[in-house]
Amino acid sequence: MIESLLVANRGEIARRIVRTAKKLGIRAIVVHSEADAGLPFVTEADEAVCVGPANPALSYRNVEAILAAAKDTGAQAIHPGYGFLSENADFARTVEASGLIWVGPGADAITAMGDKINARNLMAAAGVPVAPGTTEPAADLDAAVAAAGEIGYPVMVKAAAGGGGMGMGVAADEAGLRTEYDKVRSFAERMFGDGSVLIERYFPRVRHVEVQILGLADGRVVALGERECSVQRRNQKLVEESPSPAVSPELRARFLAAAVRAGEAVNYRNAGTVECLLDPTTGEFFFLEMNTRLQVEHPVTEYVYGVDLVEEQLRVAAGLAPTFDPDALAPRGHAIELRINAEDPKRFLPGPGAITTWNEPAGEGVRVDSGYVAGNTVTPFYDSLMAKLIVSGATRDEAVQRAKAAVAQFEIAGPKNNLPFFAELLENPEFLSGDYDTGIVSRMR
Repeated sequence: MIESLLVANRGEIARRIVRTAKKLGIRAIVVHSEADAGLPFVTEADEAVCVGPANPALSYRNVEAILAAAKDTGAQAIHPGYGFLSENADFARTVEASGLIWVGPGADAITAMGDKINARNLMAAAGVPVAPGTTEPAADLDAAVAAAGEIGYPVMVKAAAGGGGMGMGVAADEAGLRTEYDKVRSFAERMFGDGSVLIERYFPRVRHVEVQILGLADGRVVALGERECSVQRRNQKLVEESPSPAVSPELRARFLAAAVRAGEAVNYRNAGTVECLLDPTTGEFFFLEMNTRLQVEHPVTEYVYGVDLVEEQLRVAAGLAPTFDPDALAPRGHAIELRINAEDPKRFLPGPGAITTWNEPAGEGVRVDSGYVAGNTVTPFYDSLMAKLIVSGATRDEAVQRAKAAVAQFEIAGPKNNLPFFAELLENPEFLSGDYDTGIVSRMR
């Protein structure tokens, strides 16, 4: 097993990786910005190195400083978490070229799946269902209009290099397409350094379902079930649950088989997620994208499948066999994750601030992966995620009831937070029925 691990991330995910590293007897090293010096992930690590100021470009995305920290601390491996440099193929290559172990998929797989158009084409060739759309970037507005005419309105206008729900727009007609095309292209150039745009069929009522895959050290790719991610604001997830209440055993078998084919198509190693759109009316699903990293919502899979995905990542990176039997994977029970963000619960606008009260819920089937404690400050420099509240139960109903109790027990004062939204959601008849889609939040607002 790896003996020393540097975590190139922050907040709850860095703290969560440190927890598993320590459980395995691995020396846990973290990097941090000046703004994060007092956060739990820093104080709980075996060693911590400040790599720059609050600006993530000068700290958490500072490759030179991170590699220097790894060298100075004698780290054997680097775990990138999610966000920041986690899906940066050049960083992965640089880590390995420096003689370090990269805890993630190979750089070639990251590159192959990082461009949405290339990924779509690869998946189609592998027999994974893809939605009607362009097979190459729309070179200009006229090309986009022509493509939309063939696909049929409404269409989704997407940044080819985008991710995380950013760089997307919906056009109901040509006039809307002309507006969205320029908007998405401009955003993509500014945010991703790549203005390439693709056009896809837009489904007015759809569910967002994803499959957790793990590429093992022996070359096999296995699927650890699906997660329902349809509770979203601005195309960004707020709630995830597993198994999906929309997926039958027969549909699950098709989902998992397609996800395995997707991983095999790029010789995938380590943890990844194949995201899909599910038409709840027809039962058809289509490849959306592959996230070549550990997902925020991985804990619901951990509960339902009884694995520690970070431990499995480390074992794959070290060339070791998994702790579980790949031929005997089966879900047990139900798990739900709520993303506790520093944002107002109505408009979901960021609301950073000093935390004066932080009391986490506890009890059977309750887990909190948090990045903060009372006395810390949620700054405006990073994502608004403060914690993940994960609940599990033998059934979905039991998990929902535990979620209601846990939300009521969770006390946060100082920054704005979305706990009141979750209290509302957990009483919403549409959510309680399990028959909801990606429009549920907009219908609540």
